[in-house]
Amino acid sequence: MRRIPRLAAATAAAAALTVLAGGPASAVDPTVTDPHIVAHFDFAAGETPENIALEPDGSADITLAFAHKVVRVAKDGTKTPVAELPTVANPQTPNLGAALALGIARAHDGTLYVAYATGTAETGIWRIAPGGGAPRQIAQLPADAFPNGIALDEHCDTLYAADSNRGEVWSIPLDGGDPFVWASGPELAPSPQLPFGANGLKLHDGAVWVSNTAQSTLLRIPFEEDRSAGPIETRATGLTGIDDFTFAGHDDTVLAALNTVNKLELVRPDGTHKTVLTEADGLDNPTSAAVRAKTLYVNSAAFFDTVAPDPNLLLARISRNKL
Repeated sequence: MRRIPRLAAATAAAAALTVLAGGPASAVDPTVTDPHIVAHFDFAAGETPENIALEPDGSADITLAFAHKVVRVAKDGTKTPVAELPTVANPQTPNLGAALALGIARAHDGTLYVAYATGTAETGIWRIAPGGGAPRQIAQLPADAFPNGIALDEHCDTLYAADSNRGEVWSIPLDGGDPFVWASGPELAPSPQLPFGANGLKLHDGAVWVSNTAQSTLLRIPFEEDRSAGPIETRATGLTGIDDFTFAGHDDTVLAALNTVNKLELVRPDGTHKTVLTEADGLDNPTSAAVRAKTLYVNSAAFFDTVAPDPNLLLARISRNKL
């Protein structure tokens, strides 16, 4: 059976470093019910679900990291291939050595953008035209970059990418301009124990939000008036193995995938958090989450499952309580 190179060894030591923060129950916490797996993937073929972008009909466009493919999964579990990124003959991806399709973002016209980490000139952002077809590289990043979570700001024709290896956030103009480091600092950095720093990334309420896997934190970086990066704020700590995340609604409540501990964590605006889904619900090293209306989507990649790896897409119902 295919094993994921070096990732388990790099991450397992961090799983026990941090104790999850508890918090008082809130009358307005969203509730998550009826979790059920709608699609399974082939772990041995590298089909490790990594990131999600949602289509208007509720289908999920999912990157399969080690297979470097994008597949569309309907809410009933039906799978449709979308695109495959080019094979790299001798990938030198930092810390892993294998090419990976990572973050994905969708424009309103159906264009998809995918982060590809290879350790070669193919590292960067690739565009998939509406309806699929051959991906085309639109931005090249340094070979030592590890572009992970991405988010699209269509109003400014800019894409932002979290760099897990360099501990930075890239700003990538979609008009052909050169990418540049938009934010950096120790808050975004990896650690000697776990070489994966800035990981998930979302745009929300005038800021770029970033998770840091190595530091078990959720960060907020506000936009200044000129769209430069403001001071980095730590919004939550104790999020062991945090990967990507999503917002539960219009406020700052977050649902975060805790990869190494098989949990989906609800993070309140005050930074306290609680577990809402676990391995018992079907999680197997969850990597990302998304919300559309009353549906919650969670990817699991099964990276570290040495017994019965079950990469899958899980759906659940999310309800937002009111005072």
